[in-house]
Amino acid sequence: MSTLVIVGAQWGDEAKGKIVDVLGHAADYVVRYSGGNNAGHTVIVGSEVFKFHLIPSGILHPESTAVLGGGMVICPKSLLDEYDMVRSRRSETGRLLIASTAHVVFPYHRLLDQLEEQARGANPIGTTSRGIGPAYQDKVARIGIRMGEFVRPETFRARLKEVLAFKNKMLGLFGQPEIEFEALFNEYSAYAERLRPFVADVEPELQDAVDRNLKVLFEGAQGTFLDIDQGTYPYVTSSYPTAGGACMGTGVGPLSINSVLGVAKAYTTRVGSGPFPTELDNEIGEQIREQGQEYGTTTGRGRRCGWLDLVALRQSCRINSLSGLIVTRLDVLKGIEELKLCTGYKLRGEVQTYLPPSIEDLGEVEPVLESVPGWTEDLTQCRDASDLPRTTRVYLDFIENYTKTPVAIISIGPEREQTIVLRRDLIWR
Repeated sequence: MSTLVIVGAQWGDEAKGKIVDVLGHAADYVVRYSGGNNAGHTVIVGSEVFKFHLIPSGILHPESTAVLGGGMVICPKSLLDEYDMVRSRRSETGRLLIASTAHVVFPYHRLLDQLEEQARGANPIGTTSRGIGPAYQDKVARIGIRMGEFVRPETFRARLKEVLAFKNKMLGLFGQPEIEFEALFNEYSAYAERLRPFVADVEPELQDAVDRNLKVLFEGAQGTFLDIDQGTYPYVTSSYPTAGGACMGTGVGPLSINSVLGVAKAYTTRVGSGPFPTELDNEIGEQIREQGQEYGTTTGRGRRCGWLDLVALRQSCRINSLSGLIVTRLDVLKGIEELKLCTGYKLRGEVQTYLPPSIEDLGEVEPVLESVPGWTEDLTQCRDASDLPRTTRVYLDFIENYTKTPVAIISIGPEREQTIVLRRDLIWR
């Protein structure tokens, strides 16, 4: 077997897209296993910039098959727009497959997402309003429409009529007008017609690929602490971005996973609401935001920035059974004289080294910070570990020692060649 899971080890936006692109050239399959178009990956290839929200960036490699797994919820219009964008800029792309078990996002999901967020008043979750949460609600309530049903015209007509009658009653509770059936059916039938050739029962194909020892890369969306169970609830997404989600969202069993790499920034960011112990609401936080261009691919919102939270990162290593870490955006910290890392939380006079499950407790903690010297050198020109300044190596050693997890790869810029592999043995086994 040769399987690799790439997960976000923080609150998302860790530059997973670039890493999947760099490693995806060696993969036979690149599989997205959770989430929807509430995620965003930016990939830079030479002078070209690609922004993905649904399709794995492995689509850029003609020899790879890009798979949208059954754990995803998919907006057909967004998917087609993204696919057309790639095809207009690349004459050769990888094969695209969509799991018949993935669920479809409809306009009523997006509308209900907005209405539910407004109803929260002064305590919003900070969703992207893409309809992801309501689509997962339908999945769990067993009234969702799967891709396999969506691309069968008569089945789709019957299912949509049944579900829309229920959704219109919900919209009425919010004082909203009903959505007209025929207009919605006709619009989405056109999307289904175009997507039909890509929809397949992909789970047996993936299981067969694993049995044949092909290289399969599983790509998570968002990050560990946005996981519906393991994250900082309720400020989480509606799916499983953690490594375990790769199995639930694709049908590949846990003993078939060889390696799990967690992507973490050299600092910490998060978007939306929720506690953030190491947040820097000051000039240094603004410096990191501007030097890192920390603005959302999907929403354009400025990300909240803070020191690297090693307490959270070590917990992420445990949750995901990480084989190794990928530390990205080291170059962004250039010019900060003193770098700080969080090694504990002070709560009610005691220091603890784990994330408290209570959101109220997490909001009250004070970070315990340790300092190391920063660097002034431009890391973007480094091409080997020996090129790194001594202070950068000290910073990486600190991360390894605290998390007890080796650093396998570092990224010192957005381009493919601005990637340094430190432990090749931790990638494909």
